[in-house]
Amino acid sequence: MSSKFSRMLLDKPYLIWSVLFIIAPLVMVLYYALTDTSGAFSLKYIEAIPDYTPTILLSIIYGVLATVVCLVIGYPLAYFISKAKLSSQSTMILLVMLPMWMNFLIRTYSLMTILGDSGIINTILNFLGLNSVKMINTSGAVLLGMVYNFLPFMVLPIYSVISKMDKSLIEAAQDLGSNRFQILKKVIMPLSLPGIISGITMVFVPCVSTFYITQKLGGGQIVLIGDVIETQFQNANNYNLGASLSFVLMILILICLGVMNYFGADDNEGGVII
Repeated sequence: MSSKFSRMLLDKPYLIWSVLFIIAPLVMVLYYALTDTSGAFSLKYIEAIPDYTPTILLSIIYGVLATVVCLVIGYPLAYFISKAKLSSQSTMILLVMLPMWMNFLIRTYSLMTILGDSGIINTILNFLGLNSVKMINTSGAVLLGMVYNFLPFMVLPIYSVISKMDKSLIEAAQDLGSNRFQILKKVIMPLSLPGIISGITMVFVPCVSTFYITQKLGGGQIVLIGDVIETQFQNANNYNLGASLSFVLMILILICLGVMNYFGADDNEGGVII
């Protein structure tokens, strides 16, 4: 009886937290999405969602591009770190995590300083007698900002899976005559799939919903669904439309998570599938 009572006490703080900061906000979003300004039930703002279909699709495209770039950069980096000496792995992981210790806004502003028309890169180019390059307020700057801010979320889960991989499987593949490429393709990559799926999820979700990166590095030239939602809440005071867009975005993210969990359901080694 005392053990059961202790478990109940341990559960209560998490239940209270979930109700206050997870369930209650979702209920409020759903309430505003399905009501009008007077509080009466209405599908007016839900029916307005198709008008923002191009913006939603553009957000998905940027999310996919940033995720692919993070995967192309992050997987080799995670593999390289996992193969380094144990004493060196801690230092490398520290370097990967170091930017995450800084505030998100500071990281984004640092990119503005580097990519600006009078930033560090263009200053060096001018010093060398070369023409300046337009980097800030472009789609490339937005994509770079996403990759820079969310790359650690791709590297860490993949590294976690590879570092815990059973080395005897690799040795068995070597004994059977597999070369390095075959081992990577048929042993390491399939076994690291949970980490890959985790990394894709953890990068794609914030990339789709981001708004600060596009505002500072895109200069308002690129508008994603996160920018529209932020505008509705902050400037237009149109909570109903903002909540409707948030509700649709939440459904898209849940679909993405469901697909990722489906493909990673049979894998039990490592990774963090949300």
